[in-house]
Amino acid sequence: MRIIDRDEVRARLTYEACIPLLRRAMIAFSRGETRQLLRSIIPLGEGRMFGIMPGALGERAVFGAKLVSVFPENFAKGLQSHQGVVVLFDGESGAPVCVAHAGEITAIRTAAASAAATDALARADATRLAILGYGEQAATHARAISCVRKLEAIAVWGRDAGRARAFAKSVEAELAVPVFAAPSASQAVAGADIVCTVTAAKAPILEGAWLAPGTHVNIVGSSYAGPVEVDDAVVVRSRFIADSREGVLAQGAEFLSAKAKGMVDDTHVVGEIGQVFAGDLEGRRTADEITAYKSLGHVVQDLASAQALYEAE
Repeated sequence: MRIIDRDEVRARLTYEACIPLLRRAMIAFSRGETRQLLRSIIPLGEGRMFGIMPGALGERAVFGAKLVSVFPENFAKGLQSHQGVVVLFDGESGAPVCVAHAGEITAIRTAAASAAATDALARADATRLAILGYGEQAATHARAISCVRKLEAIAVWGRDAGRARAFAKSVEAELAVPVFAAPSASQAVAGADIVCTVTAAKAPILEGAWLAPGTHVNIVGSSYAGPVEVDDAVVVRSRFIADSREGVLAQGAEFLSAKAKGMVDDTHVVGEIGQVFAGDLEGRRTADEITAYKSLGHVVQDLASAQALYEAE
């Protein structure tokens, strides 16, 4: 059995490879070519959880599961918040053939999925990125979004101003783009063309009133029903597109919050990003439209990433 560790994932699963890979995977998902169950989540208290995500890339294709723990406090300890394994099985023999580092795959594929969605939904002339959060997903999103838009400036906000400044300095040096640590979330978002929320916040850190016409938002941090990163106005004001419509209707916290208050119904989730990639659903309709991509994360993204690493030996 092949073991693919964190260093190998980081070295070989590049954004240039992963972004088009995930476009293809999400098209296959939205066309019903893949097989999967909604994730199962076991709460472990204090915001910790254990998730089980099984799926298959087709009837005779590779299949497997991601087993992942989420411990938000790990960031402060210098550890990944998401840790676990992606187990890959051969579609012909049924044999387990590969175990890959789930934490690093998750970090890269989540940002690559947001970048693919941004490429499809953000305005072509978008140059200013705002990132709410300064953890691992903040760094990967800065890298990934810079692959699909020529960024001229990045603003970052987080609750700890010192960490936000350190993040800004590090990303500016890496990407050679001016990065500003904003004193408030609203100031970070002001003037932004693209906004990414990548936090473990339990209550909204982004308000719809702050968004200028034409903004694109990637809503990433909350992956289950409960914690909400953005307020109801973000949901209501946007053309709301999911990675998985079934998943968001069941587990998309921000959508469920607005729905519970009678502000939207299920039709507000207009479709899936895979449909947009395939040309089966219109994404952005006007330059002034606010678009939102709700990312829960999906096992087909993990399996496609692990398969690419396994088969490209």
